[in-house]
Amino acid sequence: MSRQRITTVLAVLTGAAVMFFGLNFLLNPGGAGAGFGIDPWPRGNADGYFVVKGVRDIAVATTVFALLALGQRRALGWVILADAVIPLGDALAVVTHGGSVATALGVHVSAALVVLLTAGLLLSEGRPGTARAGAVVTPAPGV
Repeated sequence: MSRQRITTVLAVLTGAAVMFFGLNFLLNPGGAGAGFGIDPWPRGNADGYFVVKGVRDIAVATTVFALLALGQRRALGWVILADAVIPLGDALAVVTHGGSVATALGVHVSAALVVLLTAGLLLSEGRPGTARAGAVVTPAPGV
């Protein structure tokens, strides 16, 4: 399997996972909240939070799929790199609101590492038209 194909698979998995999380928070707020890592989940009007989180995640996933479909791999790399802040922020929320460090690291920080790996692979693919190491560059006629 080529490196570009592996990177594409990682980008699709990243988008699919975030889409799943967003839909889960919209359609199954009680279960999604319990799996986030803050136990017990804050009481009160948490449903508003679940909608915000769900819509945010769906928007992120849609951006990933749109840039991938348009072939904008470098732009996708930058977007995914910026999106790595989300699971890191989630990890911080878990450890500062009664969740376990193990959950913060095992769930959220590990997700951030996959996101960072995906971004790094996308950004290191190079720009279209640039020569890669080992490539033979043939000058244009008359040059």
